[in-house]
Amino acid sequence: MVVWFAILPALTLALALAAVHRPLGDYMAWVYRSRTDWRIERGFYRLTGVDPRQQQTWQSYLRGVLAFSVVGVLFLYALQRTQAVLPYSLGLPAVPEALSFNTAVSFVTNTNWQSYSPDVTLGYSVQLAGLAVQNFVSAAVGSAVAIALVRGFAHRRSDTIGNFWVDLTRGTLRLLLPLSIIAAVVLVAGGVIQNVSGFTDVTTLSGATQSLPGGPTASQESIKLLGTNGGGFFNANSAHPFENPTPWTSLFEIFLMLAIPFSLPRTFGTIIGDRRQGYAILAAMGVIFLVSLTALTAFETGGAGSAPEAAGGALEGKEQRFGIIGSALFATASTLTSTGAVNSMHDSFTSLGGMMPMLNMMLGEVAPGGVGSGLYGMLVLAVITVFIAGLLVGRTPEYLGKKIGPREIKLASLYILVTPTLVLGGASLSFAIPAIRADVDGTSILNPGLHGLSEVVYAFTSASNNNGSAFAGLTADTPWLNTALGVAMLLGRFLPIVFVLALAGALAAQDSVPATVGTLPTSRPLFVGLLIGITVIVTALTYFPVLALGPLAEGLQ
Repeated sequence: MVVWFAILPALTLALALAAVHRPLGDYMAWVYRSRTDWRIERGFYRLTGVDPRQQQTWQSYLRGVLAFSVVGVLFLYALQRTQAVLPYSLGLPAVPEALSFNTAVSFVTNTNWQSYSPDVTLGYSVQLAGLAVQNFVSAAVGSAVAIALVRGFAHRRSDTIGNFWVDLTRGTLRLLLPLSIIAAVVLVAGGVIQNVSGFTDVTTLSGATQSLPGGPTASQESIKLLGTNGGGFFNANSAHPFENPTPWTSLFEIFLMLAIPFSLPRTFGTIIGDRRQGYAILAAMGVIFLVSLTALTAFETGGAGSAPEAAGGALEGKEQRFGIIGSALFATASTLTSTGAVNSMHDSFTSLGGMMPMLNMMLGEVAPGGVGSGLYGMLVLAVITVFIAGLLVGRTPEYLGKKIGPREIKLASLYILVTPTLVLGGASLSFAIPAIRADVDGTSILNPGLHGLSEVVYAFTSASNNNGSAFAGLTADTPWLNTALGVAMLLGRFLPIVFVLALAGALAAQDSVPATVGTLPTSRPLFVGLLIGITVIVTALTYFPVLALGPLAEGLQ
C-alpha cells in the first residue's frame, strides 16, 4: 500500500510534465529565436538605449549580466535599509546591515536563502518591489545564460552569442510573467491568500489572542516556484497553510518547480536542430531524479532511529496534510531544482534521509536544475563526458559538431571545481578559526555533534549551489554566517556563469566538424548512461569524506 501511495503522486506529476514538455519547450525556443519585438519591449529598449538587433560577444554578454546583478543587489539592499519610511512597511524597522546584504545577494543570485522570519521582518513594499521582482529577473538571467550556451553549440564561426538585454526582457515578459499570473490564479483558487490586510488579531478556541499575518502571497508564491527561487512569504515557507493549504496545491507547486527546467531540454534540441539530443539530456535528468526520489522515500518511510520507531514513522517536522510521501517528493524536487522551497523541515528528516537533499545539491542541481542553470550545468557535464569518452578511444572528442579541446575542457573543469571549493572551504573555515568556531558552536548549531556538522555543511552547500533551503536547526543570522554565506552565494552564482559564457564563446567561434565512424553518438542510451555516471563520479564523490563525517556517520550509529 505504501508503494502505491508513493507511485501515484509521482506518476501524476510525470504525466503533467509530459503534457507540457513539448508545447512549453517549443514556446521557449520561439521566445528566444523570434525576430519580432513586442511593443512593450520596444519601449523598454528605447528607454534603456538598447539596440535589440545588436549581437554581443561573450565578454559583452557577461558584462551585461554582472552590471544588471550589481544594480539589483544595491537596489534591494537600499530598499531594506529604508524600509521604515516606505509605504506598507507594517511598522517594521529597517533591516540590519549584515542581514540586508545577505538577503540582497540571496535574491539576486536566485538563492533566496532567508536568515530571518519574512512575515515579521519585511513589509509589503520590500516583498513586492524587492523580493518578487528579483524572483522574476534572477530566473530570467539564468535562462538567458543557458540560451547563450545553446547558441554557442548552434552557431558556426561566430563571435557573438546573442543579446543579454533582449534575452532578459523576453524571458521576463514572454515567459515568466504570463505563466506566473496563471499559476497565481490557480493558487488563489486552492486557498493561498492574496491581500494587503496586514496583521489580524483573532481569538483562539482557548480564548487567547493571536495575530495572523496576511499579505500578497499567491503572486509571490507562483514566481517563487516557477523561477526556482524558493523564498517564502512566511517563515514556514511552503509548509505554511497560507502558502500551501492542501495536498493538491502541494503537488501543483512541485509541478511549477519542474515545468520549465524539464522543458528546457526540448528548447535545447529545437534550437540546435536535433531534438534527440534534448531527449538524451532529459533522460539523464529523469533517471537521476527518479533514483533520488526513490532513495529519499525509502529512507523516510523506513523511519530508522529510536524516535521514528517509537512514533510509528518519521513524522517530526512534516505536515500531516502532506505526509511522508508528499514531503519526500517536495524535498527531492526543490533540492534538485535550486528552488529552496520546503513543505517540511529537512533538519527533522532521518539521518540518511536528510543526506539526500544535501546530495541532490552536491550533484550540481542538474536533474533538472534551476531555470537555465540546470540545463547549462548538464551541458557542461556532457562536455566532460564526451572528453572522457574520447580519451578512452584515443581520439579528439566532439559534441554536437564541436571539438572539445584544451580550452573547452579547462573551462568545464573550472566550472565543476567552483562549488566544491566554496562548500568545503566555507565549512572548514567555520570550524578551523577558533573565534568563528566558538560562535558557530555556541550560537548557530542547535544539535551539536555529527548533526551539527551536517547543519553547517548543508548551509554552505545550499548557498554555494544557490538553492536556499536549510537544516533549520542552524541559526544563520550571525555576522559570520550572513557574510560567509553571502560571499558563497555570489561566487557560486557568477563564477560558473563566467565559465559558461566563455565556453559559449569558444564553441560559437568553431566551425562544425562532420561526424565520422569514431564520433560518439550522443543521443543514444550509452551516452545517457555515461552522462549519469560522470555526473555522480565527478560531483558526488568529491563530497564523500564530509558526508562520511556527517549524515553517513550519524545514520550508521
